[in-house]
Amino acid sequence: MDQLAPNHHADYPQFAGPFGYVAGLTMTVGRGRDARLVADMAGLKPTDHVLDLGCGPGTAARMTARGGVRVTGVDPSKPMLALARLLSRFRKPSAEIDWVRSGAENLLVPDDAVTTCWSLASVHHWPDLERGLQEVHRVLSPGGLFLALEKRTQPGAKGNASHGWTADQAKRFASMLAEFEFSNAEVTNHDLGRRKVVVVIAHKAETA
Repeated sequence: MDQLAPNHHADYPQFAGPFGYVAGLTMTVGRGRDARLVADMAGLKPTDHVLDLGCGPGTAARMTARGGVRVTGVDPSKPMLALARLLSRFRKPSAEIDWVRSGAENLLVPDDAVTTCWSLASVHHWPDLERGLQEVHRVLSPGGLFLALEKRTQPGAKGNASHGWTADQAKRFASMLAEFEFSNAEVTNHDLGRRKVVVVIAHKAETA
């Protein structure tokens, strides 16, 4: 069994400095299918407010905002957010996007502020899974939806091929969600052309 934690690249250093801009540009290509998948799974409405956690250069945030849904894009990387803001000037969405620089462990977002939170190919970089899940739970409104999408990887993968989740890592992450008062966690696999992804989806419990 794969013993690597779901955040097995938590110490990955290469989203800061000049390399961060290069990495961000590469992320503007081929990620639209990820965004469409989670948006379809979430069943978004114009009244929703989405938190795109680990938004990178903002591809999913812009695509969602073009559908009229308010979005808050959060990322700890200064280069990523600089690219997100720049690209949004040229591809101006119809709904509001707020860009916030912070990590999953200290979201600068009010309690119960968003109806949907997703993290696309970034949970495996969170420094602290427990604190991150506490924060996601805090900012979601009662009944809100959390989705974590990662590339499907194989046990023992190295280099770029290891940036994602094995089946065991996805299962372990889903099992963690109940500890943080999320319900009905599910793990689903999806083939997006040549890109193979896994999604863990769960709800924050409704208030009594």
